[in-house]
Parts: sequence; structure tokens; C-alpha cells
Amino acid sequence: MNISPEELKMELPERQPRFVVYSYKYMHADGRVSYPLCFIFSSPVGCKPEQQMMYAGSKNRLVQTAELTKVFEIRTTDDLTEAWLKEKLSFFR
Repeated sequence: MNISPEELKMELPERQPRFVVYSYKYMHADGRVSYPLCFIFSSPVGCKPEQQMMYAGSKNRLVQTAELTKVFEIRTTDDLTEAWLKEKLSFFR
């Protein structure tokens, strides 16, 4: 499915944690195109502490097992924008 970060944001619950693995079409400054696999941990402020602990406790194991390297966390679904994702990915040139 082809979905923008803004559309993805609309699918995430505002008060429950979620793991998202997202392939993003990234246009580099030199014209190259890549499709990095991004792991996004959505851990919204206001979610139940038990849920937050369960997700946080399993995050590292999942990242290691899936061998994900681009790992990001958001505390509010409003943070998930194309500008935010491009900024995060700019560190991985």
C-alpha cells in the first residue's frame, strides 16, 4: 500500500502504543532514490502504563531480531509528518 506519513498518522491510535515498520521513498539531495525501512515506535502520552511497559520491553528484541537500523520514537501522533521523517533520515546519508 502506498501511504504518506500523514496518512499513516491517521491510522495510529492516539492513546495506545504501536510498532510500525514503514518503507519510505526517500529522495536524496544528489537525486538518488532509496527506500529505507523505518521502525517507528508510537508511545503516546496518556496511554496506560502497563501497555507502555509491555511495548517498551519488547522493542529492543524486535529491532534486533528484524535487524532494523532506522529506529525512531514518537510521543504524539502529530509528530509523524514527512518533514519529521526526512529530518530523522538525514542522519543516515
